Amino acid sequence: MLSWYREVSVVERKTFWACFAGWALDALDVQMFSLVIPALIATFGLSGTEAGLISGVTLVSSALGGWLMGSVSDRMGRVRALQITVLWFSFFTLLSAFAQTFPQMLILKALQGFGFGGEWAAGAVLMAEMIRPEHRGKAMGMVQSAWAIGWGGAVLLYALIFSLLEPTEAWRILFAIGILPAFLIIYIRKNIPEPAKREKSNSRSLNWMGFLGIFKPQLLRITIVGALVGVGAHGGYYALMTWLPTFLKSERHLSVLGTGGYLAVVIVAFWCGCMASAYLLDRIGRRLNLILFAACCALTVMLYTFLSLTDQEMLLLGFPLGFFAAGIPASLGALFNELYPAEVRGAGVGFCYNFGRIVSAGFPVLVGHMSSSMSLGTAIGIDASLAYSLVVIAVFFLPETKGRDLAAVTA
Repeated sequence: MLSWYREVSVVERKTFWACFAGWALDALDVQMFSLVIPALIATFGLSGTEAGLISGVTLVSSALGGWLMGSVSDRMGRVRALQITVLWFSFFTLLSAFAQTFPQMLILKALQGFGFGGEWAAGAVLMAEMIRPEHRGKAMGMVQSAWAIGWGGAVLLYALIFSLLEPTEAWRILFAIGILPAFLIIYIRKNIPEPAKREKSNSRSLNWMGFLGIFKPQLLRITIVGALVGVGAHGGYYALMTWLPTFLKSERHLSVLGTGGYLAVVIVAFWCGCMASAYLLDRIGRRLNLILFAACCALTVMLYTFLSLTDQEMLLLGFPLGFFAAGIPASLGALFNELYPAEVRGAGVGFCYNFGRIVSAGFPVLVGHMSSSMSLGTAIGIDASLAYSLVVIAVFFLPETKGRDLAAVTA
């Protein structure tokens, strides 16, 4: 599982750790929001729909940021784009701590999301072009596991700070801590070079108005299907994870530390799922891996939210829930990079991954709206299971790309 790390060069290792740390710190900033939804509702007097709207707007802006910054990385370079996006989302996470009204919070979270989406796009393409083909799936899947590290850090900080301070003050402290990723830029500038060799495809005509090149006839089908995979992957994840802490607290009536205990099981499982997916990507291929994890995730979500379970049963079922939810995003970086030629790779990866965020922005809002006429758990289960089913269907229309040489990818 880890033998690949000994085979790669020093530059490949440093690139891996830079992207790993960036994604972990991204998760730290983003997951803080889902944890403090009850505190924000109390502070600003929000409805469930308004709370979901903040998450939805953030997802839309992150999608636009991912598409745009992916295209920017095609022009100015992967490393420089990565630095810009890390600084951007760190700065606006900090500013969110000082929001005084609901509209201010909405705007600041939207601006934070723009940098968050851009960071993934720039980092994913950088990783794909740095890591050799036979280890690309393992390396990129393991980078995705960093999300669990950042998520776990957010839960620990949440449990600590909310135990010491009043909720109206605690959420502001959490957001202020979001400036931490900015320090990653120092490491990136010192240790990560721009990929020495940019692959040359035979389709220079695709470099057409930058980010619009992915809609040329040669790539349109790939772009549409890739976008549908992104919709299903993100829709299921955000419908589930945005509202999971609130579900555990409001319907399961768990304390702050009790909620943290349940989330700990899901987070550890998420890390394990990423590692398993990373291994399987280079063994059974991208398509079969996605189908396996998406189908299992849809089934597990329905069991977790529809059945009347005891606390112990929910704790046990939390592990497969987090495990299967992890394998889907862990597969997307390698798959999307291997679908596009160099000239539009950043734009293609950024669009397919982040278009899902635009559409999935409606899922947390829809869950919040549906919860007014049904239980929150039922609303989560319906939305998430339908989204994961879309992944299973869409993947059948994509080619298998395991081990593909990026230099050989053309339209």
